[in-house]
Amino acid sequence: MARIKESNFGDTSFQRLLGHNLEVMQGWCYLGNVLEKEGLLSAKLKEQVRRTLAQKNGCEYCKAKGKPELSRFDEKTSIAVAFTEVFLKQKGEISDSSFRILREYMTEGEISELCAFISFTTASQYFGAMMKLEPVRNQQ
Repeated sequence: MARIKESNFGDTSFQRLLGHNLEVMQGWCYLGNVLEKEGLLSAKLKEQVRRTLAQKNGCEYCKAKGKPELSRFDEKTSIAVAFTEVFLKQKGEISDSSFRILREYMTEGEISELCAFISFTTASQYFGAMMKLEPVRNQQ
């Protein structure tokens, strides 16, 4: 059970926890939708990054959506997930050499989008962890 009661606003448990402040919920959802969709990076790549982050960021709700699917990795996804693993270990102390590797496979725009996606997703997962947001259990 989450640490606070869900509001009456939002479509998901996560949104209803944010829904106590509609402006925050709406802004958060808008940015999440922008970052998750196809952009300079594919939505499929970003989903594998999200799954990688979920395994370490402490949100059970996010973990329940699955582990990274190695069979779906192409070269760019492998590089993005490896960078995500570096982020998880080093947080803001990522070396220039990690960015040099990214530049071999991604444009400046793609690197910016990847870092924004990692940062926003981590914040979302931390919020879920702080609130003890649990996965929805199938009821039979």
